[in-house]
Amino acid sequence: MKLTTAQALVAWLIAQRSATLDGREVPLFPAVFGIFGHGNVLGLGTALAERREAIPLWRGHTEQGMALAAVGLAKAAQRRQVGVATSSIGPGALNMVTAAGVAHANRLPLLLLPGDTFTSRAPDPVLQQVEHFGDPTVTVNDAFRPVSRYFDRITRPEQLIATLPQVARVLTDSADAGPVTLALPQDVQVETFDFPDALFDVVVHHVPRPRPDRRAVAAAATALRLAKRPLLVLGGGVRYSGAGPRALDFAQRHGIPVTETTAGRTLVPHDHSLYAGPLGITGATSANTLAREADVVLAVGTRLQDFTTASWTVFAPEVRLVHINSARFDAVKHGALAVTGDADAALHDLEPEMRDWRVDSDWTARAATVRADWDAHIDTLRAPTAGAPSYAQVVGVVNDLSGPSDYVMTASGGMPGELVGGWRAGGGEPTMDVEYGFSCMGYELAGAWGAAMAHSDGLVTTMLGDGSYLMLNSELFSAAFAGHPLVAVVCDNDGYAVIARLQEGQGGTPFNNFYADCRTNHSDPPRVDFAQHARALGCAVFTADEIGEFRDAYARARTAATVERRPAVVVVRTRPNAWTEAGAWWEVGVPQHLSGRTEFDRVKPTQLRYSRAR
Repeated sequence: MKLTTAQALVAWLIAQRSATLDGREVPLFPAVFGIFGHGNVLGLGTALAERREAIPLWRGHTEQGMALAAVGLAKAAQRRQVGVATSSIGPGALNMVTAAGVAHANRLPLLLLPGDTFTSRAPDPVLQQVEHFGDPTVTVNDAFRPVSRYFDRITRPEQLIATLPQVARVLTDSADAGPVTLALPQDVQVETFDFPDALFDVVVHHVPRPRPDRRAVAAAATALRLAKRPLLVLGGGVRYSGAGPRALDFAQRHGIPVTETTAGRTLVPHDHSLYAGPLGITGATSANTLAREADVVLAVGTRLQDFTTASWTVFAPEVRLVHINSARFDAVKHGALAVTGDADAALHDLEPEMRDWRVDSDWTARAATVRADWDAHIDTLRAPTAGAPSYAQVVGVVNDLSGPSDYVMTASGGMPGELVGGWRAGGGEPTMDVEYGFSCMGYELAGAWGAAMAHSDGLVTTMLGDGSYLMLNSELFSAAFAGHPLVAVVCDNDGYAVIARLQEGQGGTPFNNFYADCRTNHSDPPRVDFAQHARALGCAVFTADEIGEFRDAYARARTAATVERRPAVVVVRTRPNAWTEAGAWWEVGVPQHLSGRTEFDRVKPTQLRYSRAR
């Protein structure tokens, strides 16, 4: 059929279907987020308008925000559905690069369709074209290459026939999942071609479950059977595979204590007898204690990021690492015994090899013992106090008032440590999204908009600091305008508190983080009225100054969001220096010299000049 490039692309998007973990058939691309400008308004914009009943288009208000919303949608959909974002050329396109980085770091599918300059070059240079002096084929969209799993620039309509199957492959593959960028020159978008009908046949995508090599499975079983103190670490790959129940059954059969990574959080019910808590910097002392004592670690579906491994100090130096991962890139890290395959399939194949082997009961019981100590610590941190509440107290209230199907999320600052370390999950479906692969400030609000689209079984609550709110808040209005309910808890602590903590904790002086330590020409600088601002963006707003008020405000916000079908924002003043500590180490670059005056400062200008000459 004769279609423009843009029409063909939209028709293909509509034809793609996806099988969910519970066997339902859903659209692979349930939503497009768009801001139009020259480069996409007449080509792709027209094609989307023609098919508006078949594929919803949601208007964003920053390109970064709407692309982050698409990322949040994919996470909430367990990678079974993919958000699409389109922009104009130039700054509109470049604004989405950060979101591509978020998706790349977190292994989440995302389809980006930035407009591009003319392939004909006849009108060059066009508005928003940067003009590379040494290569006329380069445009700003080439900046997406390092943060894309798959990149293509469509310079002829018929190129779609070859590239679209690759797009689908990357977006639905458990090992390669990540952002795909198709740069769309605006003249090519509107060119026509006789596309084969077969390109638009309905396709149902089932995420593949590759089985591991039998020899690798046998070697892993041998390593585990020799262990005296094994530990099971569950990551995001377990979540996306739907392997949580099988992993817990495996642990139960053999008495192996279980921990979670940030991406794997809420896979294990908090009261499970084998649960030792979350692992790493933002985790629990209980899990980190067992990790230091373990002689064999079975890691499943994790990329073993530095916050999980405490910069590789959380495990004993002589530990044996066995790693199940669908991506061999991850499976071989740090000399692990690599078992490359789907998490659910690999655990299924590993079980017969383990036979009736079981860990000594003293080690099995240790998980509950150490976690009880951590629970008591969290109870102490959550206990009500006078004055502004701590982050732990705020998390405790949200935890208490949330239902088993509700969804909680955060991304940056100090909140990941509070949410990952302190949250008590009911088990069942994964109900947490902590974007701590890229730690992107602003994801908390934009990602929550996308999550609210995908997570319809419960209410989405996103938790963030004042810094993240100021970084990117425009998608609150997008969600309010579109009619998607969510609750945003904004902890106002007067600045970038967690970075100030890092700065001062490593011996630095307070500088440029808390507002009190920032340069200003005012003796009495202004403050942001977050409540008034959120209200102006169309949100229901509630405020609190102490923990009792917050409990009431959050309860009312939940009701308002659900009934009024819009975001509800709770602004709460929080203590900036009260933290949940997991007792783990993180490697950062610390200056070797912190005195106010260095040898370099004492060099005279003439000496300095001669030294440079020499």
